[in-house]
Amino acid sequence: MDAPANAVAVIVDVSKSRAHADRRELQRQIEAAFGRVNDLVTANQPLQPTVGDEFQAAYADLTTALSATLLARLSLPEGVDCRFGLGLGELATIGTGVAGALQDGSAWWAARRAIDEARRHEYSKLGFVRTWFRAAEPSSTEALVNAYLLGRDQIVTAMNPRARRLLLGQLLGETQGVLAQQEGITQSAVSQNLARSGANAVIAGEALLLETSGVFG
Repeated sequence: MDAPANAVAVIVDVSKSRAHADRRELQRQIEAAFGRVNDLVTANQPLQPTVGDEFQAAYADLTTALSATLLARLSLPEGVDCRFGLGLGELATIGTGVAGALQDGSAWWAARRAIDEARRHEYSKLGFVRTWFRAAEPSSTEALVNAYLLGRDQIVTAMNPRARRLLLGQLLGETQGVLAQQEGITQSAVSQNLARSGANAVIAGEALLLETSGVFG
């Protein structure tokens, strides 16, 4: 058994999954979207399905986990959304399961609390919430991270499919000219969309997060 190490566990489930008529096709599309994220972001454990409509992943630090969950949400097919619970704590491999290493630890327990809270918020006056964070050892970091996530989620939830595609393209380094060609619109229209949708604020927030890499564990 491996010695416990600090990491960020992520639990994902499909929002309102029962509303989708073809559950098998939904699963296939989400797995394809998350597979692209796995190619982009280094993970201790890549995003992969577990049971039912749930996926799990693990990352070395909170900054990476926050970036990965943003890319994952933006990569989802049109009309599909997910909830994300992030938990900072200890992870340990305790055996081998059918899907690979079997893990346990306080990071997973914190992630479970976080996704339960994201689910509660989604059905409250904060219905735009899809992501929440909990640490095994509560600290001011929780409030800071969740304050950031409240703003990020409100912007992304309000976006239409084109705005999400443009934001994702910008985060992946595509120029506005290339995005304009892909969308069949002018570069000026891309620029206006990014400003109007709040994408520029999300991009700026992501850049600031990258400057803090390693600060939050």
